[in-house]
Amino acid sequence: MTDVVRSASYIAATVEELRRHSAADKAAGIVSQRALFPRRGRIELDGQRLVLSNWSAGDDLTLSPAAIVSLRREFTSLYGRFMGGLLNAGKPLIMETTTAGEIYILIDRREISEFTNNRRWEAAITAWQAAAPSDVKPDLRQSN
Repeated sequence: MTDVVRSASYIAATVEELRRHSAADKAAGIVSQRALFPRRGRIELDGQRLVLSNWSAGDDLTLSPAAIVSLRREFTSLYGRFMGGLLNAGKPLIMETTTAGEIYILIDRREISEFTNNRRWEAAITAWQAAAPSDVKPDLRQSN
């Protein structure tokens, strides 16, 4: 078994879950992001995989470097600057995956300050993907 390199708590939602929110849900999300992000657990990164525990019905979402097609931190129409506390530190980590689609994640989010550790996790995941053997790296070339 590979040793865990990084571990933290997370809350997350798929794009579909965020799109389904009503105006009342979004208003509740201003008070607590947990109203918008139904998935929560531990996120763990080791040399071979990224695991989001308790992703669905108690099952974990396990991702290889190749399963993460894109990774970015930005405010979007689904989760804007106002929801994220107006600060860059509140930007969601948006991960496009081959298995779960596009997911929005807030890692180690502090409720009052709206700060997250998403910036550090983005750097760690990017470095982890770069260090992966070429046969398990995502092919990010765009097809014409």
